[in-house]
Amino acid sequence: MNALRALVIGDAQADRVVPPSGFTAQLTLFVSGAMAFLCVFALALSLASGRVATRWSDELARAATLRINAPAEQRVAQTEAALQILRQTPGVAKARALTTDEQAALLAPWFGAGIPLDTLPVPQLIEVTEDDPGYDAQGLRLRLQAEVPGAVLDDHARWRRPLVEAAIALRRLGVVSILLIGGAMGAMITLAANAALAANAQVIEVLRLVGAQDSYIAQAFVRRFTLRALTGAAAGVALGMIGVFLMPEASEEGGFLTGLGFQSWRWLLPLIIPPVAATVAFVATTRAARKRLGELA
Repeated sequence: MNALRALVIGDAQADRVVPPSGFTAQLTLFVSGAMAFLCVFALALSLASGRVATRWSDELARAATLRINAPAEQRVAQTEAALQILRQTPGVAKARALTTDEQAALLAPWFGAGIPLDTLPVPQLIEVTEDDPGYDAQGLRLRLQAEVPGAVLDDHARWRRPLVEAAIALRRLGVVSILLIGGAMGAMITLAANAALAANAQVIEVLRLVGAQDSYIAQAFVRRFTLRALTGAAAGVALGMIGVFLMPEASEEGGFLTGLGFQSWRWLLPLIIPPVAATVAFVATTRAARKRLGELA
């Protein structure tokens, strides 16, 4: 408690040991602000990746597509036979054949609007929705192969898994980036603290001669650098949150490149960054001060 009180209130005489401005002050403020700014975006990326992984997994896990590759004269009959099999399959909640307009809308991004599907060998698509606890995909494939030769079941597992794994990997990358940012900030603040200690070596010797303890001297450096880191990180977080707020909102057209902002209460998460930055600065400066003062002894 006394250490916390000394950190917040400080000591006017001890504060004179550390120069209030100069290279070390500017370096600490800049590094803290820049790292906090980057940390906000890394946190937003990590949270957005987690949302994408969950959404893709939930949306695609319960969906499948049945494709009827059959001659035009057999397509209707095979479609009806496939729908009948799907309605009889345990674990299938709903099966619906897509209309011509719906299939044309699916192909429009590649071939443009107004596609004459009647003149093209386009297979009939059937939308399959899975129910709990799910259906036996392998058993369904075998039955369709025997009764509907032109039916091909695609349960999306082939390409769903890589998408979800990629989103999870991005979330992990965001977490690793936050850890690296914290480590880099700690290293830079350590260098700044060492520079300030070295620049004030003569002042430290004079303070020792008049009876000042190393803990008293170290306290001045720790307090000044901790408050600098807190101030710089707060400014960086404010700028980062403004940048995230100005990013485009989530949309189907933009896909993953939009919706990278925070949602609901998660806007409060970046507020944790300044105290964490101050803690990193406190630990880094304390270790640097003890080591440097031991070398100057």
